[in-house]
Amino acid sequence: QVESLYPRPGWVELDPEVLWSQFVGVIKDAVQAAGLHMRQIAGLGISTQRATFITWHKRTGKPFHNFISWQDLRSAELVNSWNKSLLLKVVHVIFTVLHFLTGNDRYLAPSFLTFSTQQTSMKLSWVFKNIHEAEEAAKKNNCCFGTVDTWLLYRLTKGSVYATDYSNASATGVFEPFTKCWNPTLCNLLSIPMSIYPPVKDTSFNFGSADSEIFGVPIPIMAVVADQQSAMFGECCFHPGDVKLTMGTGGFWNVNTGEHLFASRRGLYPLIGWKIGEEVVYLTEGCMSDIGTAIRWAQDINLFTNVDETEKMARSIVDSQGVCFVPGFQVSVNDPYLCASFMGLKPSTTRNHLVRAILESVAFRNKQLYDIIVKKVRIPLQTIRADGGVSNNSFVMQMTSDLINKKIEKPANADMSSLGAAFLAGLASGFWTDKEQLKKLRRIEAVFEPQKDSEEYKPAMDIWLQAMKRSLH
Repeated sequence: QVESLYPRPGWVELDPEVLWSQFVGVIKDAVQAAGLHMRQIAGLGISTQRATFITWHKRTGKPFHNFISWQDLRSAELVNSWNKSLLLKVVHVIFTVLHFLTGNDRYLAPSFLTFSTQQTSMKLSWVFKNIHEAEEAAKKNNCCFGTVDTWLLYRLTKGSVYATDYSNASATGVFEPFTKCWNPTLCNLLSIPMSIYPPVKDTSFNFGSADSEIFGVPIPIMAVVADQQSAMFGECCFHPGDVKLTMGTGGFWNVNTGEHLFASRRGLYPLIGWKIGEEVVYLTEGCMSDIGTAIRWAQDINLFTNVDETEKMARSIVDSQGVCFVPGFQVSVNDPYLCASFMGLKPSTTRNHLVRAILESVAFRNKQLYDIIVKKVRIPLQTIRADGGVSNNSFVMQMTSDLINKKIEKPANADMSSLGAAFLAGLASGFWTDKEQLKKLRRIEAVFEPQKDSEEYKPAMDIWLQAMKRSLH
């Protein structure tokens, strides 16, 4: 876990050199802990955080700035002005007409396109407006853009490999999943040069080898995958209707939609899950910010000393006594200015009420996203599998199961992103021959089944929804 930097209010960055050294260190430590030698490693799979990006000089390899995180809010003013602009309204009208005339889902998303601070496109536009060196290099075709995976590939191969994969590219919002190309219309609209983007390769693919100076031997890089798609693969959600719920720093609901690509609906986005040879699997995703972030903040201000205590604290009281927690430390798709807050505080409010309110907010948002998915995704939902650090909290898991009235499986290993990358690398290197072998490796630790009628939560959820409305703008 690389520490985030906060150089200005709302800015969230990562130091590329710290990220690189920690990445190399983690691999060396893992190999040593397993009692192995580097020459025994058949292949490396890389799973990385999505939509966090950097730009650098093509010739020198020198970054123009730190990594700009997916949580960064520096583009908030730009987002606001674009969303209110006449030009965007014209774009909506044009694509609404095109969608009406053709019935093609490809034109549906641009017909109600709104920008958010989470999107890479707006922050990239900010870079070319504010960092002169990047702008100048781009004019001379000397500027490279990369998400975390691209930067690590570039560094691992001493600059000889410049690429990304379909899962990472599709998570930037600049890559068009229908055409499987970087989106020229969007780039022209935002004045982002098309020359900056890396080639896009399969997810499970031989990207070349890490330079032998780094690990002592050349190690083949056999898979590159975005963390949420990787967790989906690690959970063996291989069939249409399979659902993966990750609760880590943020929260992500992903539905496998198979060969069918659903256009964006409000709150849901289409992604490429993975591409392996001819097979392309699509996902629909709904996300929420500030799950792990909020819990970590509560620990930092001493609401509790150990995360494991939170479940016991929440269960020690019958309810939150009307206290609501509104998330919003980093990003809200609908309102970049939403601020996190507690509402309903009373003289009788204790730490237990505050902690329970934070955990309840996670379950309530899970319910919101689940309802949107059921309404918008025209595929019957099958298994629901949870992962991420917060999935270890049985209070959140049980309450979510009650609210959605569905069974939720939790694996023995909550860190599915790394397992997914290993699975993909193993398939590419021939360690496993097919996905059926991977299914046999799955280990379920717990199954949460509905125990309460979701109606019992309605009064508390209604109060929470009111609190959310009062926190906007």
